Order: sequence, then C-alpha cells, then structure tokens
Amino acid sequence: MTVLVVEDEKGLAEAVGAILRREGYGTDIANDGKKGLELALNGSYDCIILDVMLPGMNGLDVLSYLRVKEIETPVLLLTALSETDDKIKGLDCGADDYMTKPFSMGELLARIRAMTRRRNTAPDINPKYGDITLDLKKAELICGSGSVVLGRKEFQMLELLISNSGQITTKEQFVTKIWGSDDESEYNNVEVYISFLRKKLAMLHSSVQIKTRRGIGYCLEGAK
Repeated sequence: MTVLVVEDEKGLAEAVGAILRREGYGTDIANDGKKGLELALNGSYDCIILDVMLPGMNGLDVLSYLRVKEIETPVLLLTALSETDDKIKGLDCGADDYMTKPFSMGELLARIRAMTRRRNTAPDINPKYGDITLDLKKAELICGSGSVVLGRKEFQMLELLISNSGQITTKEQFVTKIWGSDDESEYNNVEVYISFLRKKLAMLHSSVQIKTRRGIGYCLEGAK
C-alpha cells in the first residue's frame, strides 16, 4: 500500500513518512499544495494524508479538485484543533476523515487502516430506502432529481443504516464497523456525522429521517 503525505511542516511530514515506511507503507511526501496535487493526480495511492493549511494551494482546494476529477482515493484531513469550519468544509468537499493536531501516530495508523480496508468491498447493487438511493460508484446520495456527494464515512454510515432498516443501529456498531475500533473517543464522531447526514437529507427534501433512540442508537423512518 502507498500513502501520499501532503504536509508543509517538514519535520512532521518526515516523521510521519518514516513511521509509515516502518509499518510497511510506501510513502511519498509533498510540502506544498501544488506538488501534492500533482502527485495525487499522477500517482496511484491507497490513501492521502492532507493538511488544510498549505502554501501554494490550500488542502481544501486540492481535495475539491481531486473529487472534481473523480479521484476517489480516501483522504484524511489534518486540521488545527480550533478550526471546526475547516473540518465541516473538508467533509463537504469529500474528505473521508479528519484528525486534529497534535495527534498520536497510533491513531493515525488506525484511521488509515479503517479507511482503506473497505475500499474495494462495495456491493454491486445501489442501496435504497424510501425515496433515497446511494450511488456506489459516485458516492452520492440521490433523492428525486437531486443529489449530493457524501464523504466516505457519511456514505458508510448511511449504507449501514439502510442495511439495518427496520431495526436500530447502535453507536457501538458504527464505531467498530466504520472507525475500526471500540475507542469511546470515537462516539462523539458518530453524532457529528449523523448531524451532517440529517442536513443533507433535509437539503434534498427527502421524506426519510434519521431518528434517535436515546441510549440505544439510530434508525431510519419515512419510507414510502
């Protein structure tokens, strides 16, 4: 497996690259956005680690351009701790996950494993529930004539909800199946991504709703 690290802090980039190589990953490094975009467009990577604040071209612009070019390589954004807007914008642009600086290498490696292990395991039939359809090839949520691109984790969560339609999906199921761990620190992420999905369903005027079952989990309602 090969990972592209796009990070302008050269010491951090080299440290991440060294640990990834030690773990058996092939690793390329770029220290500015334009070089990172060039490598991402011309290389074959299993994962991209992309800082938001980059010289030359910021990480969000790099990510947006990659998705416009239909490059679906999983992208993990690195953001400053306080930059909540960057996280939201990044997920809306098609990021699959994000981490805030500083971070532990153990967590970074776990997130890379979680993002890449499902890359080629999608079924052939587009999942449907009520008036919504998930387009597996385009990673889009479709309702009527409207559609919106989902981040990888948003897509995986909605796909899990659809596959479990008629029953409750627990937070534990989301964390273990999508984040690849049972770390309680991930539970807040479930709520964040559920919020993103609700906004996108509302934006498409779907009749489908994600209902909370307090203390248990979530389920879909509103199928016609």
